[in-house]
Amino acid sequence: MTQFFQIHPVNPQARLIKQAAQIIHGGGIVAVPTDSCYALVCHLDDKQAVERLRRIRGIDEKHHLTLLCRDLSEIGVYARVDNRQFRLLKAATPGPFTFILEATRCVPRRLSHPSRKTIGLRVPENAIIEMLLAELDQPLLGTTLILPGDEEPLTEPDLVRERLDKQVDLIIDGGACSFEPTTVVDLSGADAELVRRGRGDPAILGL
Repeated sequence: MTQFFQIHPVNPQARLIKQAAQIIHGGGIVAVPTDSCYALVCHLDDKQAVERLRRIRGIDEKHHLTLLCRDLSEIGVYARVDNRQFRLLKAATPGPFTFILEATRCVPRRLSHPSRKTIGLRVPENAIIEMLLAELDQPLLGTTLILPGDEEPLTEPDLVRERLDKQVDLIIDGGACSFEPTTVVDLSGADAELVRRGRGDPAILGL
């Protein structure tokens, strides 16, 4: 049975955020609004939840999943960040950017890219997800909510409910989101590389 929470996008109700965190701690898959599109998220360390999330999205282990982090210091726990990379991250976070970086040993091996040992990370700018991350006291593992066969992400909570009822454990209605996914930038090499142009302006990073 899928639960459906209406949470205020600016002043999220603490009671509902706590309930959402409990669902995630219990192995649940949650559809949440972000500063780009809706995303599917689950607990970082729950292997079964991660496998279920991949099935719902129709993606295999070669597809990068993203760690949604609270801040730059948390990114530094899960990715190797030098001074050059830190300056770029600082310029674009929080915001609708996903950065590909070399994963540290804190990232479960099954979550990093199998051949490159990299991981996607971001710091979203959205009150609901920010409060949820604070309540969990650790990153969330997530992916853009694009269902198999679709070319566009889901952005309207009622449509998310229609398409994902009985597939996920919770849908958070925080209002409509953007159709644009995050801008993806690969920082794992010598130079920053624009992988996907999305909602974030790459000019902030000189790209």
